[in-house]
Amino acid sequence: MNLHLLASGERLFAMKSYGQYCPIARTSELFAERWTPIIVRNLLAGCATFTQLRQGAPGIPKALLAERLHNLELHGVIKRRPQETGRGSIYELTASGRELKRVCDAMGEWGGRWLEIKPHHLDPAYVLWATCRLVDLAKVPNSGVVVRFDLRDAPKRRFWMMLQEPRAELCTAYPGREEDLVITTDAELLVQWNLRRITLTQARRIGRFQIEGPSVLTRAFPTWVRPSPFAKVSTANAVARLPMK
Repeated sequence: MNLHLLASGERLFAMKSYGQYCPIARTSELFAERWTPIIVRNLLAGCATFTQLRQGAPGIPKALLAERLHNLELHGVIKRRPQETGRGSIYELTASGRELKRVCDAMGEWGGRWLEIKPHHLDPAYVLWATCRLVDLAKVPNSGVVVRFDLRDAPKRRFWMMLQEPRAELCTAYPGREEDLVITTDAELLVQWNLRRITLTQARRIGRFQIEGPSVLTRAFPTWVRPSPFAKVSTANAVARLPMK
């Protein structure tokens, strides 16, 4: 595999090349780099700042995220503009970047059909981040709702969802407002629910989901969260369904 260097100011970015004119090979050189599909997925999901993109990619080093964003900008996949506050940038997909939605959708549907979900895929921070992105804020009370999550598989960590227009946010520190709802569950169960392989009524019956708070909110919460866009994918691999504990 050939290696090319793209200069940008004083920095050099290494790009691997297959040395083939085939469009699949050329697209792979850019899109198949580690973390790049995740970054594009997050941009398609509405992330616009460096912090938001990093929240949806737990574990990515800051320097690597900056490099991937620069490379995508260099190839015209994204564009960057300064934030109105003067600090940081806003990242947006260009027309060519938005066309990658078809690629991401195809990857998601194929993975949902053929690949097994294993324990190492259940990072609690990401599962809650993904759940947060599925919230339909139009259904949440205008005053906003704070939901605390106590995960049995991450007992030393606390998470809060702040649900209020203009966006739903996931916090790992007390947000400064008392919780309206407290949910006790586990990341695996949330994945099952997001994929609509179980209902919350079923989960409560087997003791894997408890929700505390005003009854009007506890009844409404399940209606706020949309299913994963890949919930409709039929699973061809029987072991891809997570076993119920």
